[in-house]
Amino acid sequence: MLAGPLVWIVAFGATAALAQPPAMPAGTVDAAASRVYVLVDKSGLVGHVHAVEGRLVSGRIVLGASERAGTLVFDMRSFLADTPAARQMLGLNGQIDAATQQQTTANMLSPEVLDVGNHPTARFDIRSSLASAKSQPGAPSSYDLVGIFTLHGAQRPLTLTADAEDRGAAVRLRGGFRVKQTDYGMKPYAKFGGMVGVADELAIWGDVWLPDGLPQPVSQPAVSPNNPNGEIQK
Repeated sequence: MLAGPLVWIVAFGATAALAQPPAMPAGTVDAAASRVYVLVDKSGLVGHVHAVEGRLVSGRIVLGASERAGTLVFDMRSFLADTPAARQMLGLNGQIDAATQQQTTANMLSPEVLDVGNHPTARFDIRSSLASAKSQPGAPSSYDLVGIFTLHGAQRPLTLTADAEDRGAAVRLRGGFRVKQTDYGMKPYAKFGGMVGVADELAIWGDVWLPDGLPQPVSQPAVSPNNPNGEIQK
């Protein structure tokens, strides 16, 4: 009498086991929770300093790796100018009205600047992520992320120092760097003969989350030879 139900239970268990999704690769980034913030200074006599918020398409970072440490892929079409979260994160007071926000976003995404129609993503291919020499006892572990940054179809070497904070259920990885738009073939937005415009240099911060169960940031025996000054580097 029990043979039929028992066989069904065993078969169901086997089927359920086979139906389990494959394990995520070590270091997979929580793209939905992660953000990118960009501070865009003004170059003209009038205008605003802007704070931009963007998202990731995907990412993977293996902390402490001496090679093939991962990749971050940025969704350039998701970038929005002067969101409340971006302005708060970057320390800008006040809010920008919706019409100005929409116009600034449109200018930023246009063919004349980011050209997201032809360059919908940017990426940081991370060659190594060794512990940084700037790490201090009792402070969050720091890592030097060394690799190649691709933006607007142009590639440049990039090194940034990121602090890894153990948040219990996840690891929060934060760091920043600076780039010049002209180094990547972009022309900084300007009008009225330069009276209104944005600066060539952009300050970029990453706020990246690595979910629980992925490698946690611990002291690494290998230390990066890089020793950048501060969180934001050239």
